Amino acid sequence: MEKYIDIIKNSYSGYWNYLKNEIFFQNHWDNYFYGLIIISLLVWGLEILFPWRKNQSIFRKDFWLDTFYMFFNFFLLNLIILIALSNTAAEFLNDILSSVGLSLQSLQIFDVDNLPNWLGLFVFFIVSDFVQWNTHRLLHRVPFLWNFHKVHHSVKEMGFAAHLRYHWMEPVVYKSLLYLPIAIIGNYDAKDVAIVYFFTITIGHLNHANLGWDYGLFKYIVNNPKMHIWHHAKALPKHVRFGVNYGLTLSIWDYIFKTNYIPHNGKDIELGFSGDETFPKDFIKQELYPILSKNKDFD
Repeated sequence: MEKYIDIIKNSYSGYWNYLKNEIFFQNHWDNYFYGLIIISLLVWGLEILFPWRKNQSIFRKDFWLDTFYMFFNFFLLNLIILIALSNTAAEFLNDILSSVGLSLQSLQIFDVDNLPNWLGLFVFFIVSDFVQWNTHRLLHRVPFLWNFHKVHHSVKEMGFAAHLRYHWMEPVVYKSLLYLPIAIIGNYDAKDVAIVYFFTITIGHLNHANLGWDYGLFKYIVNNPKMHIWHHAKALPKHVRFGVNYGLTLSIWDYIFKTNYIPHNGKDIELGFSGDETFPKDFIKQELYPILSKNKDFD
C-alpha cells in the first residue's frame, strides 16, 4: 500500500512541475498548452471566416463554458485525477501480472520502437483510434456510461471548443480500455506521440466547428464537420437510436462497420438528446449529474 501512496504523491508533484514548465518555461515545439491555444485560435478563425451556420454568433451559446471545459479537461483534470489514477492502475496491473509470472513485456506482439519512425507512429495512431471508436460506441450503448457521455451531447450549438466538453469519467474509461492494446504494441517516444495528439486535437476541433466541410473523397477516411454533426443530432431513426458516426479522428471505421449516417445536409438540425431540456446548464451540476440522476433513456 505504501508503494501506491508514493506513486500517487509522485504523480501529483511530477505533473504539477510538468504543467508549470509547459506554461512558464518550455518553448519546444511539442508544448501541449500553447499547442492547444494555437490550434483553437486557428480553428476559431476558420469558423469566423467561413461560418456554416451564418446566424450563429461568434461567441455562440455556451462558448465560455466550453472554453473552461477545454482547459480543465486537457490540463487540470490530469492534475486532479488522471495521472495519479493511471500510474497507480498501471502498477497494480503489473503486480497482478507478476503474481502469475507474466509482465507487460511478455504480452507484447512487437515493439513500435523497432519499426521505422513513420510506421511506428502510424501503427500507434491506428490502434489508438480503433480502440477509441469502440469505446465511443460503448459510451452510447451502456446506460451507466451514457449518463456520463450526456455532458458532451448537451452541446446545443457546435463550435470548436465543444470538442473537449466531456465529463471527467470519460477519459478514465478511454484510458483504461486503451492501456492494454498500447502496452501490447510497446511504448512510444512522448515527443513523437505529440505529433499524433496535435493531429487528433485539430481534427476534433474541426469536427465540432461551425464549418460545412467534408474534405471530398477524404471524408471516407477522416471524420469531418458534416459527418460529425449527425452524431450530435437530437432526433435519430429508431434503428440507429444508440447513435451514429462514432469516429473520433477517422471516419473509416464507421464506413467499414456500417455505423455511418448522413441522410442529408445537417446544417440546421437540432442538437442534443431526448430530455436535454432539463439537463444542467453549469459545470458543477453537469459533473454531478450522473451521480444525482437516474438514466431512463434505455428503458
